[in-house]
Amino acid sequence: MQEARIQARKPRIFFRILKWTGIGAGVLLLLAAAGASYLHWFSPLDQDWVVNALEDHYQCDVQLKSFHSSLFPIIRVSGEGLVLRQRDTPNLPPLASIDKFSVTAYWLELLRHPRHFRSVRLEGFTLNVPPRRETNASASASAAPAEAKKGKPGPHEFVLDHVIADASTVNIISSKPGKLPTVLEIKKLQMQSAGVGPTMRFKATLINPHPVGLIESGGDFGPWNVVDPSLTPVKGKYTFRHADLSTIKGLKGILDSDGSYDGVLSSINVHGETDTPDFGLSTSGTPVHLHTQFEAVVDGVNGDTTLQPVTAQLLSSTIVARGSVVKRTGKVHGRDVFLDVTVQPARLQDVLRLVEKSSKPSMTGNVRIQAKLDIPPGQEDVDRRLKLDGNFNIDSGQFTDPDTESKIRNISRIALGKHSDAEITSAPLNMSGHIVLANGKAKFSRLNFSVPGAAIQLQGTYGLDDESLDFEGTAAMQARVSQMTTGIKSVLLKAIDPLLAKDGKGAVVPIQITGTRSNPDFHVDIGKILQRIH
Repeated sequence: MQEARIQARKPRIFFRILKWTGIGAGVLLLLAAAGASYLHWFSPLDQDWVVNALEDHYQCDVQLKSFHSSLFPIIRVSGEGLVLRQRDTPNLPPLASIDKFSVTAYWLELLRHPRHFRSVRLEGFTLNVPPRRETNASASASAAPAEAKKGKPGPHEFVLDHVIADASTVNIISSKPGKLPTVLEIKKLQMQSAGVGPTMRFKATLINPHPVGLIESGGDFGPWNVVDPSLTPVKGKYTFRHADLSTIKGLKGILDSDGSYDGVLSSINVHGETDTPDFGLSTSGTPVHLHTQFEAVVDGVNGDTTLQPVTAQLLSSTIVARGSVVKRTGKVHGRDVFLDVTVQPARLQDVLRLVEKSSKPSMTGNVRIQAKLDIPPGQEDVDRRLKLDGNFNIDSGQFTDPDTESKIRNISRIALGKHSDAEITSAPLNMSGHIVLANGKAKFSRLNFSVPGAAIQLQGTYGLDDESLDFEGTAAMQARVSQMTTGIKSVLLKAIDPLLAKDGKGAVVPIQITGTRSNPDFHVDIGKILQRIH
């Protein structure tokens, strides 16, 4: 009897299992149907949803050539030919264009508000940053971007958790007609929490065109300003390694740089330093160690830069420069460099190493320089394009070439009326003047230098390429002409002492300096003396 009851109970247990299994399957099917229905009606798996979301976020017109989506095993979305175009700038290039994109997400992440997409990969991404808009402060403040508005996220808002956009291009468009855009080639780019609302983190590797090198940078970008992208905040740090200065024609050396930056795209404050152990000009013979610290304001919209200031340490000399780097319009494309330069305190030999071909500087001493510098763009070497207009002072200068220094001592000896070389052991030279440097030639409109016994005033030119000298002027001597020699010559020259004397004192003699830097020729202009006599 007991055994019969057990046998009767077994079918009932079996049917109970079947019943609950069926109920469970039905629930699962219902949930699956609900999930599928949700994803169909509310998830960004629909092309219209994607287009509407992008249009709401960036206040742009959106075009999407093709679109594909799948639900299992995870959500995948992909597409081609995505273009975002600002509605009120029909004459500008699209704000952004993407050749191909792919997106992955998990179901539960689409239930969040705003919706989150786990990863996004962009191919052929080009961003065209438009010129800044001329708006007043109140208009800019009132035109707050969408992310600043309080309240619940809209139905189309989203966050891209992780974005990879390698081999991307950023074109920064100038507001000035005729100016080409500033182009940034981004070799690698990763972003986190990307979108209009949040501030996103980024890490990028950029290819710097001039000088050629890689810039590694990371920091924060955004929130994106949909009304005026040039007011989008940015801050971060950068490293610039192994920049080859020889890619700027006329320079040489390998530069490293580190720094930080913050501000908005149209006004980025940059603080940094550079180090170039082997800096030089193509015309110079010996590389020198150049270290700089700089403060600058960069307009990320047009690329123009204000330097305020740059302090350079060239060996044992200090150079301070303030100015700007401005993009040029017209046939010659590139950037003009305008600088106000102060060299003080400085050693003359440090400065000469930059411009002289010889590894040994021609002079030593102390130098002070105040000048305006202009380096226009072009294909020629920097020393051929460089234009300089300024004043300089040299104290206690001495020539390193023994023959040249001997000639300077001889001038001093004669000017003092001494007749023995042993009486002059040194003739320190003090020099001042105004210089205009252009087209590889230095023109001195006034050049004054003195040695013991003589004050010399000259004007003329010095060729940077051939190191040629072509100067003329006067030498005011402490001694009279007759005192500069002995014997019968001294007696004969007393007759012309009054003709060459100034204020009844020492002689004033017209002189010329020709030859080259390594072999100068100092001589008296006899022709001008004869003109005085007649």
